[in-house]
Amino acid sequence: MSDSAMIVAGAIACLGLAGAGSAFGTGFAAAAAVGAWKKCYAANKPAPFLLLSFVGAPITQTLYGMILMFIMLGKVAVPNAGVPVLVSGVFAGLAIGLSALFQGRAGAAACDAQAETNQGFTNYLAALGIVETVAIFAMVFALIALGKIG
Repeated sequence: MSDSAMIVAGAIACLGLAGAGSAFGTGFAAAAAVGAWKKCYAANKPAPFLLLSFVGAPITQTLYGMILMFIMLGKVAVPNAGVPVLVSGVFAGLAIGLSALFQGRAGAAACDAQAETNQGFTNYLAALGIVETVAIFAMVFALIALGKIG
């Protein structure tokens, strides 16, 4: 496999893994939000619109994967960059995707708690932010490593 093919593969892997994590994360949180809204409707309580912020939180990890993808694709002309970019793409994408997946799981719990108590929104959002930090760190550290290539 040529260097440029490995670079493209790494870029695609990074975006794909980050996007898959976002899909899982938003899916978990969305299912919990729908269930929480159903409980509210059944109890004749207002359904909190704020739950959408928990549902949407994991989507940002796809953007982090996209940012890395573009940087990686910029390495196509760099000699011997194939293996490092491929490895960076797989592992950075995995870290970012797992952050999104677990952020969605935490978002699901936040949906249930917010709908039931109508309290704690800021705390729940802060917890989701901490999980998101893992993705930000993975992206930034991958950007630093990619900057050393070539």
